[in-house]
Amino acid sequence: MTLAQPQTQNIEFDCDTGNYHTFCPISCVAWLYQKIEDSFFLVIGTKTCGYFLQNAMGVMIFAEPRYAMAELEEADISAQLNDYAELRRLCEQIKRDRNPSVIVFIGTCTTEIIKMDLEGLAPKLEGEIGIPIVVARANGLDYAFTQGEDTVLAAMVQRCPTSADVATPPPVEEDRGGIQKLLSFGRKKEETGTAEATVYQDHPNLVIFGSVPDPIVTQMNLELKKQGIKVGGWLPAKTYTELPVLDEGDYVVGINPFLSRTATGLMRRRKCKLIGAPFPIGPDGTRAWVEKICSVFGIEPVGLEEREAKIWESLEDYLAIVRGKSVYFMGDNLLEISLARFLVRCGMTVPEIGIPYMDKRYQAAELALLEKTCRDMGAPLPKITEKPDNYKQLQRIEAIQPDLVITGMAHANPLEARGINTKWSVEFTFAQIHGFGNARDILELVTRPLRRNSSLRDLGWDKLVQEETTGAH
Repeated sequence: MTLAQPQTQNIEFDCDTGNYHTFCPISCVAWLYQKIEDSFFLVIGTKTCGYFLQNAMGVMIFAEPRYAMAELEEADISAQLNDYAELRRLCEQIKRDRNPSVIVFIGTCTTEIIKMDLEGLAPKLEGEIGIPIVVARANGLDYAFTQGEDTVLAAMVQRCPTSADVATPPPVEEDRGGIQKLLSFGRKKEETGTAEATVYQDHPNLVIFGSVPDPIVTQMNLELKKQGIKVGGWLPAKTYTELPVLDEGDYVVGINPFLSRTATGLMRRRKCKLIGAPFPIGPDGTRAWVEKICSVFGIEPVGLEEREAKIWESLEDYLAIVRGKSVYFMGDNLLEISLARFLVRCGMTVPEIGIPYMDKRYQAAELALLEKTCRDMGAPLPKITEKPDNYKQLQRIEAIQPDLVITGMAHANPLEARGINTKWSVEFTFAQIHGFGNARDILELVTRPLRRNSSLRDLGWDKLVQEETTGAH
């Protein structure tokens, strides 16, 4: 199927042609190496890249990280050293020390500038060391730091097996006595039991793409299972050796709004059919996501309306805080449209959504739901600004005076100094925000600065700060 493009002409789009004020996409290593447990990420760049990774992921130093930095020296950049020999030495060391199932080369700005042929080197290295090598150019030339994940997953699309690749008979299990029986206790019923087989409807293979924590994977699998839909796999899987089977004509659906390259690769390279659905962020988005999948498979959804209503009822304590307030998105991680739609449904108004890059085809269903939500809630349609110019944004923020600004870390303190509540957008990237059950976590993040400043006002701290600022003391 092809992506439908719902009518969204009432939403105003603009482009400031400003710079991309976001983290470097190599930061995707921070969550991908934890998600793909048998992987090793090798970032190939300069000392600047190393300093960035050291600062961005320094809090994880005790977690035995499965990533490393291959620092390019002057001799590398001036082509005085043999790239292949150096990379082979590093890969052999990685194999000896960690023995991963896959090594991911993360290219940086420097590898782009000096035209390092990572794609040409990888197949020969892979054959010599006996470990798959995936090349992903997640460099600072991208629009947003979350697109690092998009680049890695797009590179893994071609590595997913087909049914023909896995159509080998299972090995005959030998009788190894009591220990073997103990290890397989309870497993056979789960794998071959007929009770589970009757739960699912007859539908084509479905693969979900997007890196989310394991609890989210379990939740979304269960939500679809309640509708009789069996998930054939996730990209990425928990281990590289468990990549999902993809055949021509299989259905795929995204869980994050920044994965347009992966979606394109799945459609063009693997001939899969993309389900264009809103993203399961907030109870409204989750219901729409499940309903869209059901409609494609010809399944009548059951109990979603009641489930959503129950979630909204449980959020009332947070909704009372945000209702009637305004929120402004400066633009950082490409989650802005989905979060804005959810917050409008919570009763907030969104005068403007800044976003580094907008793929209107991949986010078509989300844009349509945003427009519908604004009309249902009687809220004005937001203006969407691509490549926002931060200087112009600050002027607009000063004029609008929103109750909250969701922004990148660089602009939070200057805005706070101007008396404007802020929330770091990167926190939504690392928080668990998908599914029905995690809507409360989103509102916890959104309301924290509002609740904090309200408490400070009750204590009289705002007057003290104002007096110190104006020089009264």
